Amino acid sequence: MYVSKVGLVDFRSYDDVVVELDAGITTFVGRNGMGKTNLVEGIGYAASLSSHRVSADLALVRRGADRALVRVEVQRDGRAVLVEVEIVPGRANRARLNRAPVTRAREVVGVLRTVMFAPEDLALVKGDPAERRRFLDELLSLRQPRFAGVRADYDRILKQRNALLKSAGQARGSADIEGTLSVWDEQLATVGAEVIVTRAALVADLVVPASDAYSAVAPTGGDLDLTRVSSVEGIDEPGLTRDDVRALILAAVATRRREELARGVTLVGPHRDDLLISLGGFPAKGYASHGESWSCALALRLGSYELLRRADDGGDPVLILDDVFAELDVGRRERLAERVVEAEQVLVTAAVAADVPAVIDGGQRVVDSGTVRRPTDL
Repeated sequence: MYVSKVGLVDFRSYDDVVVELDAGITTFVGRNGMGKTNLVEGIGYAASLSSHRVSADLALVRRGADRALVRVEVQRDGRAVLVEVEIVPGRANRARLNRAPVTRAREVVGVLRTVMFAPEDLALVKGDPAERRRFLDELLSLRQPRFAGVRADYDRILKQRNALLKSAGQARGSADIEGTLSVWDEQLATVGAEVIVTRAALVADLVVPASDAYSAVAPTGGDLDLTRVSSVEGIDEPGLTRDDVRALILAAVATRRREELARGVTLVGPHRDDLLISLGGFPAKGYASHGESWSCALALRLGSYELLRRADDGGDPVLILDDVFAELDVGRRERLAERVVEAEQVLVTAAVAADVPAVIDGGQRVVDSGTVRRPTDL
């Protein structure tokens, strides 16, 4: 799998640009602020319908425009597949597959699979639990596209239940509200169990490739480990089924009912979970150095890449390294380059070409104020 063409219209700094790409390694070189990251961000958006830089779509639309369009042509299984996403802030995005509209935009998730490592990934180690939950859920949506629908259902249920908890707290003792809340409890437990069990399977599969990647990039840094941290007591017992997890969520909800009513918010469920990243037996957050934290985040992305490439459904994912090498010392740069050199397609951004190790110094594009050119075209 590789991207053969990307087109952006009114996306970030680009009014209208089309870039043709080849399999193998491509390096986008240009000064900061010229649009390198915007270009690979568009590719990542076509894969996951989300940005690695912002949570709201408004910032993706060029100033003065009311919508943006991302077109990505993917070479997969010997044929070209065109993914188009129209981004309209404040409204549902619209998407097309091979120029045919799809019912819901999320139906295009998984057609293109990307793994991106960027400076923002330091938040996977140092940031809030929401960053790590998002990492797991985005990886799951690429690995199992149907999970995007499950996660959307859970978010909808959570929003409705929180609204009801606020109402119930203000009208304490209403039998109608209490009865309705019980219905939402059931839905929260059913869909929440699906999210928890699916995430648990992912973490179990990710531990070894992420640990191996850390050892390869930072061989003297200790062992990397991943552990789920849940808001539901007893959830980590081995051999639990979805029904078991559902029952545990319902029990936890009942136990914390009074507290939830008082605070007007749901306190139990996968939206409260975390992923503990440990290094040498200690939590990376708070203990790891800056370089170790970078290596941990990189290991999570490389481990994700290995998981996705093992799936026999379309070839290697596209690996995107956004302004990564400037943040690594020479040793880590070289070990990272050796790790990815055989990937089907690697897209690299760099402000300084010399930061990119020679072993992956492939085809180069120069990015300058909304234009993308080959060096020979200058």
